[in-house]
Amino acid sequence: MSGATWLECSGCGASPPSDAPYPFACPDSGSGDVDHVLVRHLDPRGVRRDDVDRDRDRADVDRDRADVDRDRDDVDPCGFVRFRRLMHSYHRARAAGVTDEDYVTLARRLDTAVAAVDGHGFSETPFARSDVLSEALGFEDAGGVWVKDETGNVSGSHKGRHLMGVALHLEVAELAGLADPAARRPLAVASCGNAALAAAVVAAAAGRRLQVFVPADADDAVVAPLGALGADVVSCERRPGEMGDPAYLRLLEALGDGALPFSCQGNLNGLAIEGGETLGYEVAWQLAAAGLSADHLVVQVGGGALATACAQAFAEAAELGVVGRTPALHTVQTSAAHPLERAYRKVHALLPPGTGATADPGALRAALREAARHRSQYMWPWETPPHSIATGILDDETYDWLAVVKAMLATGGQPVVVGEERLAEANALAGKAGFDADETGTAGLAGLLELVAGTSVAPGERIIVLLTGARRRPASSSLRA
Repeated sequence: MSGATWLECSGCGASPPSDAPYPFACPDSGSGDVDHVLVRHLDPRGVRRDDVDRDRDRADVDRDRADVDRDRDDVDPCGFVRFRRLMHSYHRARAAGVTDEDYVTLARRLDTAVAAVDGHGFSETPFARSDVLSEALGFEDAGGVWVKDETGNVSGSHKGRHLMGVALHLEVAELAGLADPAARRPLAVASCGNAALAAAVVAAAAGRRLQVFVPADADDAVVAPLGALGADVVSCERRPGEMGDPAYLRLLEALGDGALPFSCQGNLNGLAIEGGETLGYEVAWQLAAAGLSADHLVVQVGGGALATACAQAFAEAAELGVVGRTPALHTVQTSAAHPLERAYRKVHALLPPGTGATADPGALRAALREAARHRSQYMWPWETPPHSIATGILDDETYDWLAVVKAMLATGGQPVVVGEERLAEANALAGKAGFDADETGTAGLAGLLELVAGTSVAPGERIIVLLTGARRRPASSSLRA
């Protein structure tokens, strides 16, 4: 345990040694039919909300000074500084004798390097009610659709958040003397788009080698900049009779050869989740600042890291007293591949008869324990190669499935499956509302359209939708799409 945080496998309960330089996966990963996923836990007794608020207020003051001082954007700390006391990398650094000031310096230095590569670093992204979407979906003034817009974030999506968190862990390992900077192992990621580009940006900023495994049909608008960012791109064809994502399978081979997982799959790198939590923290604190609460959160799901991060962030914000309650989590997958929905139904079947949307905590723990110890009966690769306009959520498996199923059953949410017409409808509607996101990025909105059609949400309720990825233009000489 490092201060207020500790790591534990949700499947078997094992923890990595405290001096492990790369505590990314369960030390017993691969043994038995167990869902081995390393989870970062936060003890709210070890973190005071007042300290986090003070860091946040200091960021606001710095930003105000920056506006006066010739609009120097580099003065404004990012969320990795603002919410550092909630992160395992911070408490691990402090346990090794690193001062708060030195950690802040490290985070700012890395963020400045990201800005040098991508044109800007990490900062709080817009979150506001969309009057256009709210009116189009028939919401009342008291409720409505509140959009967290990630399209202007680093590399054009939310993915950089996850990987910035991992990069901080790598830097802390070297700063604490747990890893040798002269013997850096290569990083590796499997992705069809946004995660690859985000990984390339953050890896370039950190000065680290990166292998990117992409499917053979990956979009050139994303693949083309990867080489310019210094990444080694490997196109992966599906081998005859092979089950699962071929890029992910080639990633596993690279990890076996010594590469480090610079990926958003929580089973390979559980510490990727807390970087993504900065998105949820921002929303929670933004709601609190406005004196509001949210009834529902709709999140599109591929591998599941984003949904896990949002659920965990809201749960921690509730424990800290930032929000009064956590919103019901609804997840969205396409009709082409919905392994999470399949797993949810099977776990729900373990609960006592008559269990509604929200499960009894004791019964839920028992069901999740059973599912975690028999993974292959609940989560396995989708049987047929999936195709959809929402290419970014076509993962053959939902790698963080158990945490997401738990969050849905604990909050009263549900999995939503949408077809191609609904995905196209949502994307067009988002465009009319002024958002230039791709079909993956607006898949959460497609899920909300489905929920509205099924009367699962009320007109007076407040719904959070994430727009997660910018629309990519045809490849050009610019690194920024």
